Amino acid sequence: MIEGLSHLTFIVRDLDKMETVLTTVLDAQKIYDSGAETFSLSQERFFKVGGLWVAVMQGAPLQEKTYNHVAFKMGPDEYDDRLARIKSLGLQIKEGRPRVDGEGHSIYFYDHDNHLFELHSGTLEQRLHRYSSR
Repeated sequence: MIEGLSHLTFIVRDLDKMETVLTTVLDAQKIYDSGAETFSLSQERFFKVGGLWVAVMQGAPLQEKTYNHVAFKMGPDEYDDRLARIKSLGLQIKEGRPRVDGEGHSIYFYDHDNHLFELHSGTLEQRLHRYSSR
């Protein structure tokens, strides 16, 4: 039986840059750094983000940007603060899709390696309720 999500892994060119993104934008806590040792495929660091294990490994970045993304939940009152953090790092912000009232707010941004992240303030239940009332 699947119990839930174990972890997310991102392959990045520069571990320090990704650490800055994770700690600044997502309030990540670094819990492990392999340093020069490689127990896996390459040097890696582990973080906790909202209780989720996020791994970053050094390697070749994604060649292109896509809409494939991971979305992290933020509080409805955090939008302006999170947006300011993203802008302070000079990260590319992607315009979000049109929204209907009641499905929450989102901020989409790319890291230095073409990974797309979303910060979203809504829930699945809110979205389904809003879509069913159309």
